[in-house]
Amino acid sequence: MKAVVMAGGEGSRLRPLTVTRPKPMAPIVGIPVAEHILNLLKEHNITEVVMTVQYLAGSIEDYFGDGSRFGMKIHYSREETPLGTAGSVKNAEEYLKDDTFLVISGDALTDFNLTRILDFHNEVGSMATLTLAHVNNPLEYGVIITDDSGHITQFLEKPSWAQVISDTINTGIYVLEPKIFDYIEPNTVVDFSNDLFPHMLKKGDPIYGFVEDGYWCDVGNLSEYMRASSDVLRGNVKIKVPGRNIGGDVWVEEGVEIADDAQIFGPIYLGQGARVLNGAIIHGPCVIGAYSIIDNHASIDRSVIWENSYVGEFSELRGAIIGAHSSVKTKAVLFEGAVIGDDCLVHENAIIQQGIKIWPKKEIETGAVVTTSIIWGNQGRRNLFGRFGVTGLVNVDITPELAAKLGAAYGAILKKNSRVCVNRDSHRTPRMIKRAIIAGLPSAGINVHDLQSAPIPVARYYVRTTDAVGGVHIRLSPSDMRVVDIRFFDQMGMDITKATERKIENMYFREDFRRVYLDEIGEIMYAPNVISRYTEAFLRAIDANVIRSRKFSLVVDYAHGSSVDVMAPIFNSLGCEVIALNSTMDESRFSRTPDELDRDLKRLADITRTLNADMGVRIDTAAERISVVDDAGQYIEPQNLLAILADLVITANPNSTIIVPVAATGLVDIVVEKHKGKMRRISTSPQALMSSALQDNVVFVGDSNGGFIFPSLHPAFDGQFALVKLLELLARGEHSLSALAAQLPPAAQARRFVDCPWESKGKVMRKLNENYRDVQTTDGVRIQMSPTEWVLIIPDADRPLFFILAESQTHDQAETLADRFARVVSSFK
Repeated sequence: MKAVVMAGGEGSRLRPLTVTRPKPMAPIVGIPVAEHILNLLKEHNITEVVMTVQYLAGSIEDYFGDGSRFGMKIHYSREETPLGTAGSVKNAEEYLKDDTFLVISGDALTDFNLTRILDFHNEVGSMATLTLAHVNNPLEYGVIITDDSGHITQFLEKPSWAQVISDTINTGIYVLEPKIFDYIEPNTVVDFSNDLFPHMLKKGDPIYGFVEDGYWCDVGNLSEYMRASSDVLRGNVKIKVPGRNIGGDVWVEEGVEIADDAQIFGPIYLGQGARVLNGAIIHGPCVIGAYSIIDNHASIDRSVIWENSYVGEFSELRGAIIGAHSSVKTKAVLFEGAVIGDDCLVHENAIIQQGIKIWPKKEIETGAVVTTSIIWGNQGRRNLFGRFGVTGLVNVDITPELAAKLGAAYGAILKKNSRVCVNRDSHRTPRMIKRAIIAGLPSAGINVHDLQSAPIPVARYYVRTTDAVGGVHIRLSPSDMRVVDIRFFDQMGMDITKATERKIENMYFREDFRRVYLDEIGEIMYAPNVISRYTEAFLRAIDANVIRSRKFSLVVDYAHGSSVDVMAPIFNSLGCEVIALNSTMDESRFSRTPDELDRDLKRLADITRTLNADMGVRIDTAAERISVVDDAGQYIEPQNLLAILADLVITANPNSTIIVPVAATGLVDIVVEKHKGKMRRISTSPQALMSSALQDNVVFVGDSNGGFIFPSLHPAFDGQFALVKLLELLARGEHSLSALAAQLPPAAQARRFVDCPWESKGKVMRKLNENYRDVQTTDGVRIQMSPTEWVLIIPDADRPLFFILAESQTHDQAETLADRFARVVSSFK
């Protein structure tokens, strides 16, 4: 006798476990479900099998081969497209047309007495015998009604509770006569339960049901998969657990190592080569796959771990599943129902919340708290927002679906009928994401002004001077063209506060979006006069006549950004002679690596020197920051440019205040002291710097990365306006940049990054404060070693590390200082 093993199941309800394997290949105590079925068939002397395959068919064929290593003969019947259960068997008719045959699912677990079912079939002379079972919840199955003799009288496929009249269901195990093939057209989708059996019943063919009282589990979803694994270990199903029982219902295969002080409480299965290290605690029922490692003091409870996986020190698993070749690092926690797919990496201290599913090949960052399943992205987040807004790989982390959801979340925290401005750079990637965000906002009753593609400072100014309550800008990362940044503005055109970020995050993760009625859906329209509004205010905020009198000769690198549309007319009106570089849009050059940026600046310096220009300047793609070359063709380091601008601003505004971040060069202190000016150091965050520009008497805010704010126009970083203000200040004092640069005392900076676990950051900060005097704690710890030497130590907000910035008079001294404090931080961890 032959059997058909139905092995074409995709197992969509078992995802992410079945993303990389068909459902029949899901292992239960180290053995694929389909192999358990073959073993059952062999117990009942059925050794010739036809396996119908479709989804990832190659993995089944490769594993089972011709069946000889299992003591069986296996044929394969491939479906190019799904044909339904009966259509699939029809596809294998050539192997089955001569005798009675059995059909059994390759993705269900059972110990039914197949011999008894076959005997019943032959005794009653049935054409089709369906194996039936009693279950507590029949809603997911086909309910079968029989008379006292077992003859089937009614089929009810997946009924509602209102329709349920029995708990007797169809298990998908059939004994069939070849005559059934007469009812099935070849290459046609036909289902046994919905099509063939009702047709046979209508025709009066002998079709019977046999109630079997053994074990049967569909393994149709993740909870059923866990139940089946547990039932095998507990002995609820008559299946031999591989390996040997070493006592306490602990089964081990060859090569298993269990540390003397490990605590294991059965039932537990440990596959070949599995290792349980010192202090680990395992409470069954648990399955630990072949060559998997449970590291020191890890705690595992009622979980299944597939082969070649790793669970790190002090990690905790509670009712979780980990796929093959995955790693869960130190102190990570997986709660009830969490499922990690194959080839995933869960970093230290990450938390995977209850019921969360992580698809294969994903990486969860250190300390992340994952509250929604990760399917397409590659990374879980501790927070939605980072240093540059919402950031990630396009179409991987930042998808149109995420963007639409993000737009809906943002809209839900605003009042209905508010207006939001949405802007982007000129690359196609931000265009796609922008349209998705725009789709989400109106659903929450928010009107959208589409600014199309304008420089960020222009977008900020438009938001500030209209009735908009906020704005969104989408750009390609300036350093990685695979990455998209989504930045949010408040009604003043400044970056939103951390409190607002948390509101958006909470709304996003809760998915408690406001969905308005159809007559409240927001409008989408193009914003009028975007650039002209900005340009008019720009020209009012400068002394154009002073600039015109100097007749500057400039080399301007527009970095392929949209600032050329704004600045070219302004330069013309100011009488500047401009040699323009990279003034056309080029998507391939929107992002620049550090090496590429260095080459761009060297080229700018060479051209400026050759042309004897007064200045060379690169306006970054977003138009927020500038890099400057002086009239001698020398690149001015950003910290030196900050000191020069501070000098010029204080000279022109002697009783005013300037603001710099705590990370700003000490050269600013020297300049301020020379002019007896006023200066404050504040947090390094862009939002804090922009907010400070609104304070009384503040005329200038600058950082050490080429970002400058002149509140006379607006409280935002604006490289376009900063450049023209620099021209105005130079013209007013009849200075040259090279002369001002030459007056600065020597200063050099060095940077280091020191890895540090999240849980140790507070300890490091405490010890720094305890061990050093004369510290400033505005942002991190700034230690003043001497008037010309200092170090800043800041715990990174997004990564498990510290950033160290050291400044001294020479490069070697700065490097030595940075190395010294890198060792200090490491010793405090």
